[in-house]
Amino acid sequence: MSPRGVAIPDLRERLFAAAERVVARDGAAALTSRAITAEADCAKGVLHTHFTGLDEFVAELLLDRFARSARQAEALQAKVGQATVADNLQEVVRALLDSLPPAVVGLAMTRPAAALHTREGFQSGAPAFDAIQHAFTAYLQAEQHAGRLPADADTATIALALVGTTHHLLMTRSPGPGGDTETTQRLLAVLLGC
Repeated sequence: MSPRGVAIPDLRERLFAAAERVVARDGAAALTSRAITAEADCAKGVLHTHFTGLDEFVAELLLDRFARSARQAEALQAKVGQATVADNLQEVVRALLDSLPPAVVGLAMTRPAAALHTREGFQSGAPAFDAIQHAFTAYLQAEQHAGRLPADADTATIALALVGTTHHLLMTRSPGPGGDTETTQRLLAVLLGC
C-alpha cells in the first residue's frame, strides 16, 4: 500500500483500472469505493479525496474511456491508405467496445447521480459519440480523397450508421465474448460495399 501523504502517480488511471477489474471479476454490484481502493492497493479514503463519491467516480471513468476512444478515432487520420478502410474502422470500434465494460456503462446510466454527471460532462464538451462520429467522417473523407472509397460514398451517413450501431452494441451487449466483431464486420461490408 502507498504510504500516507505520498503522491501516487497516475492515480485516476490506477483507480479506473481497479474498478474495471472489480466489475469484470465480481460484477457491478461489488463495485464500492472500498473494493476499488483495495484492488488499487490504496488507502480506503483516497477515492473520496479525489471524487465526491462513487457516482462521480463511475461517471468520470465513463467520460475518461470515451475520451480515450475519441483519441483513437482521431488517430485514424494517420492510417489513411494503410490496411483496409474496414479493418481500420473495425479496430477503433473494437477498442471502444473493449474500453467500456457493459457493467460500467450500466452503472453510469442507472445510477441517477452518475448519469447526471456523465450528461453534464458531455454537455460541457467531453468527447462522446459525436466526436467519434466526426473522426470517422473525417477519416472516411480522407480515404475517399485517396481513392479508396467511391466518390459518391456518403461518408457522413456511413459514420453515423457505424456510431449508431456501436452505441447500440455498447448499451445492449452482455459481458463476455459476443458477436460484436461479426456484427460490425457485416455492417462495414454493407456500408462500404466490400
